[in-house]
Amino acid sequence: MSRSIDYGNLMHDAMRGLIRQVLDEVAEHGLPGAHHFFITFDTMHPDVEIADWLSDRFPEDMTVVMQHWFDDLQVTDEGFAVTLNFGDNPERMFIPFDAIRTFVDPSVEFGLRFETQDGEEDEEEADFEDLALDADTPDEPEEKKDAEVVSLDSFRK
Repeated sequence: MSRSIDYGNLMHDAMRGLIRQVLDEVAEHGLPGAHHFFITFDTMHPDVEIADWLSDRFPEDMTVVMQHWFDDLQVTDEGFAVTLNFGDNPERMFIPFDAIRTFVDPSVEFGLRFETQDGEEDEEEADFEDLALDADTPDEPEEKKDAEVVSLDSFRK
């Protein structure tokens, strides 16, 4: 039996650790400056906890934006829980780190994309260099806005 080093899974674990560290900092100190996150995750992952109406509306994956309004961010070794506002309807959700497909902070043009484990091509490709930033948006942390669900198609060329 031949042994080999599974660099792919080791890299994914390291990238998830980076996301965990970033979210830990945000949970403790809030979002600094213009930082904000687009997080796409697999809604069918067995450990994802979201409202039924959200899983019905997004049966495969969903992208949430953590920017102006989010509440009670709690980070564990397995994932994170957060309350987001959907049209004046606060919803609590739990997203395991291994359900995350993409993590993007467009304010600094940073992004991570997790390839599927079974070797399939992931159809959701984000072009992180072309993310449009709204430089006129003031930094108003006390302003509470609705969460946004965005399609990654808007970031494709």
